[in-house]
Amino acid sequence: MADAAPIRQRPARQRPGRPAQISRERIVDAAVSGGNLDALTMRELAARLGVTHGALYRWVKNRDELFDLVNEVMVERVLPAEGPRGDDWRPWLARVAWAMHDQFLAVPGYSTRTARPHRHSAAFERLRGEVTAAFTTAGVAAEQAEQSWYIFITTVVSWLAVQENPLGLGQAAPRFDLFLGTLLRGLPAQEPGVAREPE
Repeated sequence: MADAAPIRQRPARQRPGRPAQISRERIVDAAVSGGNLDALTMRELAARLGVTHGALYRWVKNRDELFDLVNEVMVERVLPAEGPRGDDWRPWLARVAWAMHDQFLAVPGYSTRTARPHRHSAAFERLRGEVTAAFTTAGVAAEQAEQSWYIFITTVVSWLAVQENPLGLGQAAPRFDLFLGTLLRGLPAQEPGVAREPE
């Protein structure tokens, strides 16, 4: 008896349609690639992605939601894999600050936008939690840790925003290492030794 002919597998049928043109990663990449992020319009972003404004709207409805996406990526890039531990808090904060320097300034307009008052996303709440933890692991009380976070984030972001919008305060180029060293020596925040005199 002859052997039965082998059964041939049918090739899997591909579903009709084109591959997805848009994703969270593509949106962020398009937003931060070239041009001033602070001046980017939703229509310009849709054009960069090669999609309609309506297709983009299904992912992000406005500039606030766009910046939420960008913030998520930025915070992922600046936070070290491991959190601060005990006496490691100053070098850990220095790593965070240098990562902010490199990542924020790589996207023109990002520091300027971040420095202005606006609603911060959950991503920045994550950054706040990690930086506050750096101070509490150093033995700082919760209230002082919160004040130290505020000092850290506002001064670093403001310094970076000034690099995007130079004030022309002198001939020497501002040095981030000197700025950061001075800032970290003054942290964590301490209660002032002399109370403010009433006016």
